[in-house]
Amino acid sequence: MKKVQHYLAIAVLSLGFAGIAQQTPAPDQTEAITITGATAHVGDGTVIDNSVLVFENGKITAIGDANTPTKGKIINAQGKHVYPGFIAPAKSLGLVEVDAVRASDDQDELGDYIPNIRSIIAYNAESKVVESMRPNGILLGQIAPQGGTISGTSSIVQFDAWNWEDAAVKIDDGVHVNWPNSFRRGRWWMGEDRGWSPNKDYDKDIDAIKAFLANAKAYGKVAATSENEGFKNSQGLFNGSQKLYVYAHGEKEMIDAVTTAKESGIQHVVIVGGYQANKIIPFLKQHNVAVLVRHTHNLPFMDDDDYDFPYRLPKLLVDGGLLVALQNSDASNFQTRNMPFYAGQLVAQGMDKEAALQLITANPAKILGIDANYGTLATGKSATLFISEGDALDMRTNILTHAFIDGRDVSLETHQTELWKRYMEKYSRK
Repeated sequence: MKKVQHYLAIAVLSLGFAGIAQQTPAPDQTEAITITGATAHVGDGTVIDNSVLVFENGKITAIGDANTPTKGKIINAQGKHVYPGFIAPAKSLGLVEVDAVRASDDQDELGDYIPNIRSIIAYNAESKVVESMRPNGILLGQIAPQGGTISGTSSIVQFDAWNWEDAAVKIDDGVHVNWPNSFRRGRWWMGEDRGWSPNKDYDKDIDAIKAFLANAKAYGKVAATSENEGFKNSQGLFNGSQKLYVYAHGEKEMIDAVTTAKESGIQHVVIVGGYQANKIIPFLKQHNVAVLVRHTHNLPFMDDDDYDFPYRLPKLLVDGGLLVALQNSDASNFQTRNMPFYAGQLVAQGMDKEAALQLITANPAKILGIDANYGTLATGKSATLFISEGDALDMRTNILTHAFIDGRDVSLETHQTELWKRYMEKYSRK
């Protein structure tokens, strides 16, 4: 009897784990695959009607018109569309599962100046949140830490893996800094007025950042008598192997941040957020600064801003000649899957549809430094792509039939699609 109870317990536990586990990651590609008949959106502004796309061993080996030779398994995508995998930069995907459950939240570490904290080792490849990105075509992301002044170091992953080692595309690509605000809301719990007022500590906060960067740079030039992990893990900023991602919205804050970084010897700076970046476009161009701009579905920050300013901002920056990609700031990780529709919304603001597509494909790939393999459909690049029934930037027609990561045919099932099927069946019964 005890043995029967033991087996029953194992069976129940197995069912429970099956209910919470992610799908098994797809196996490696074993045969050549050809997608025929689709409209191919290359990701660099080029569109190929009635295309042929061939990939083998995880790499695209041919892409062209209907005269391009086919090979291996044929997927007839007549009337459909093929796109490079979309990229979600500067998000804590896989670092937090349930906001209210502290044990599942690894996006913020104790400390204010901690560039040595590596987000990649906390990345949960089996996250249900990460899994939910794939059905909308988001197949890659930059996993970034949050909190503090210098939050830590990000890495770039693909969204179908057993663990973080398998997921990693580019490790420790950049350091993330939350720049202080020159204005702040009153701390009502300390008896201050609730409105906005100048931040009296702004200059002191900047001086602290300058001092940290100066010490880190000096640490790399001399033989230190003791090891400092924070300084040690900042060296990539000075030798050009890492980028500095600065979270800032105000005109003054962005100018101060870029100026401080350049004076400190940091070669590559990216602004994250950039709400007022349109006011300093010449300055950003002068310093070759890219912008991961705040996503479009937002209310204006200021009372005297145009009501539709957040919807137009990415186009203003692109028209100004900046390298721009969309970043889903100030929104939950689950909402990151709506990035294609934020890009699609820019078409209503007058942006060309293929240019809008670049904000979530080629441009983020360039900013993140992975454009040699991802971001566009080109011979020799990774076969990380998907097929959609219709326009992938339109929520009504973004319906994926296939998705491939490095040539592997990945599942489009998620916890949410399973619930949808379950309850659709329930309510369709008579």
